Amino acid sequence: MKFIAGVVFLFFGSLQAYSQRVCGTVMQSAEVATNTLTVTNEVGRDTVPNEVINIPVVVHVIFNTAVQNISDDQIISQIKVLNEDYRLKNATAANIPSAFKSFAADTRLNFCLAKVDPTGHQTTGIIRKYTTVPYFTDESMKYSMQGGDDAWDCKKYLNIWVCYIFGRSLGFATMPGGPADKDGVVINFDVFGNTGNVRTEFNMGRTATHEIGHWLGLKHLWGDEDCGSDGVDDTPRQRFANYYCPSFPHATSCSPNSDGDMFMDFMDFTDDACMSMFTQGQKMKMRSLFAKNGLRNSFLNSFACDASLATAGPLPQDTSKATAGPVNNVHKESSGIKVFPNPASSIINITSDENVILNGQPLLIYSATGKVVMKQTLQASSAKVDVSSLAPGMYILQVGQSSTRKICKFVKL
Repeated sequence: MKFIAGVVFLFFGSLQAYSQRVCGTVMQSAEVATNTLTVTNEVGRDTVPNEVINIPVVVHVIFNTAVQNISDDQIISQIKVLNEDYRLKNATAANIPSAFKSFAADTRLNFCLAKVDPTGHQTTGIIRKYTTVPYFTDESMKYSMQGGDDAWDCKKYLNIWVCYIFGRSLGFATMPGGPADKDGVVINFDVFGNTGNVRTEFNMGRTATHEIGHWLGLKHLWGDEDCGSDGVDDTPRQRFANYYCPSFPHATSCSPNSDGDMFMDFMDFTDDACMSMFTQGQKMKMRSLFAKNGLRNSFLNSFACDASLATAGPLPQDTSKATAGPVNNVHKESSGIKVFPNPASSIINITSDENVILNGQPLLIYSATGKVVMKQTLQASSAKVDVSSLAPGMYILQVGQSSTRKICKFVKL
């Protein structure tokens, strides 16, 4: 399948504990030429020199067990890693050999968890879906009807699915121009971010950095063939992938000079701790996708990183069995607050369990379309709220903000 950029594998040779990256899908030189995604530009503007391009991200956490339901903190740590890596602000950049330091680039690409969803509602950019599928062997994690979650508009969002990928896979990505319903990146749950439940050699979030490089059009440094080309002028040719943490210099018969392989580049296969940089040429190749008529140009028109541009409030998520994992903001009626009677005609009572503090917390009530219809601050550990002025219908009640917020639904008679 040409649209898949590359599946990165963990290989346990002879049941050894130490692991390495291996790519199972050879990228084709014609993958963009045979694209199926139609490029449309609403405004059609070009990039501005040195413009910082914002890329809204939606993370679809598809989980079957508690350990697969990674925390918000782990997700946020991955976004931080992406911004450090793509802006050349990571700590490992200090380890770039002097021979390659001048090639290292700040790509001026910025990633954010989306603040506005495709319908205009506020969002955290994190979607959680319990699945009965124990692991995924294909791309079914991208479809709600197959136990996953449907992609958001790929012209405005980078979709990242975090789940349990069967076998030895760390992750894979679609190249620019692939089918819209599959566009994005898939990462195994235990190599995402740099905190929480992550594997030893891949505990710095570089799997996502690598795979998003594919999503932005980059190939592996060796072009997936012996002494091949990645189509970037300033990455020296190398015979094949590098694993673990090589010592500099690491030269082969393909090396153009004694400096050897640029094994610290994010598009090689070294361990996370040994990755440090993209080159100026890779920067140009990635940013060219956002230029006028480029396959990612529509992101210049996306406002999903700005919560102030949302036209409606947040909607609760369907997270059946979500409390199985280490999540700090799963919204469900059993998450710490109770609303009764429900349905109600005039007064609703709000109470909480011992782990949830109501006093001093903001209370917001949204209509079914996401419009704020009531707002107040709770003054006690339980509350009575007069909803008699509300029109009959379904409403969404939110107590608290950010990671402490609790959401449930009630019906006004």
